Amino acid sequence: MVPIKGGEFLMGSAENEGERHADEGPQRRVRVASFWMGACEVTWDEYELWQFSLEMQRRAAGQALTDADRLADAVTRPTKPYTDMTFGMGKEGWPAICMTRLAAITYCEWLTARTGRWHRLPTEAEWEFAARGGSTTRYSFGDDAGKLGEHAWFVDNSGGVTHKVGQKLPNPFGLFDMHGNVMELCMDQYAAYAPAEGGVAIENPMVPPKTVYPTVARGGAWVTPTAGLRCAQRVGSARAWKQKDPQIPQSRWYFTDALFVGFRVVRPQVEPAAEEKARFR
Repeated sequence: MVPIKGGEFLMGSAENEGERHADEGPQRRVRVASFWMGACEVTWDEYELWQFSLEMQRRAAGQALTDADRLADAVTRPTKPYTDMTFGMGKEGWPAICMTRLAAITYCEWLTARTGRWHRLPTEAEWEFAARGGSTTRYSFGDDAGKLGEHAWFVDNSGGVTHKVGQKLPNPFGLFDMHGNVMELCMDQYAAYAPAEGGVAIENPMVPPKTVYPTVARGGAWVTPTAGLRCAQRVGSARAWKQKDPQIPQSRWYFTDALFVGFRVVRPQVEPAAEEKARFR
């Protein structure tokens, strides 16, 4: 986890930013509180400890259960996947893919129980603040898309697959793969931005989802062209991400057609009260 000092920034893209989309504006001033964020996307090594209960299987026979064990063991696990969800792209050190927002949130619940520290998905505002790394440019390293190959796996250099995390240059905050590799799920419902009134910064904005679709994914992926890797780029989830799903409704845990989707976790510096936590579901 990398500490991210909170602050204010202009969220979204300016009207004159090249290749921008209308849903990236109007720009608004936002303030986010300090938090920790995973330096890399969650990998299969980490995800399968929860998904397949591997951490339960690895305990020595007769080992006494701790309180953390009991809490973690009580967290729901996904149904069995219908196929190898890596799709042959790589496992140890590779980003976990194809999970729904429900699955990502439940993994965070398990991680919270396991560690005793509250983890969750990032809000859309936290994600963009972290991705920018203090920059105001199209990418965290500037405006020149010609340098993306040093920082990201995307359609021009991925070879049609995901890649092991942390192989490209980090952004100014020390975060890897914020551009490309896999898109990253966020907390928010995908919705039009509410402008900041009177120029006053909006504090820790988040749009709690009320419907399954669309919710926000950020960052672009191994299949994404340069425009889709910009810091302000937004994507909404869609039913098409489960188009080939053979297990509906059991596989509410899997985006069977979204081989480009993953996530990373955050932990707020100040853990909120239970009522506030309830918003992040």
